[in-house]
Amino acid sequence: MLKRLSTTAALLALCALPLRLAAQEHKAVAPAGNEMTLTGQVVDVNCYVSMGASGAGHKQCAAACAKKGVALAILSDGTLYMPVSSKPGDPQNSRLEPFVEGRVKVTGTHRMSSGLHTIEIKTIEAAT
Repeated sequence: MLKRLSTTAALLALCALPLRLAAQEHKAVAPAGNEMTLTGQVVDVNCYVSMGASGAGHKQCAAACAKKGVALAILSDGTLYMPVSSKPGDPQNSRLEPFVEGRVKVTGTHRMSSGLHTIEIKTIEAAT
């Protein structure tokens, strides 16, 4: 009986090992970021990327899309910056919604990962 229990325990431990190793492989390390200030226009990513829609004439559509969960981003000098948070489950659309299709000045931590520019926003205000 004891032999059967120890054999079963050893077998379970061996089966669990690949799961633990796989979990460790998926832990991503955030790339180091640099502090920056950028000025740009808050755009609805879907309409901007798929149709080129932006600006004052698109404000109502962008606001409606944002309320339904479409991502907002900051377009600065031809580069889209996706707002992110270092906290899990912390969406950033609510911080950008008041400025939809308007210009903003943002300070925060810029990172680039897999070709995607992100900004972890520290301060945001309407740009003059």
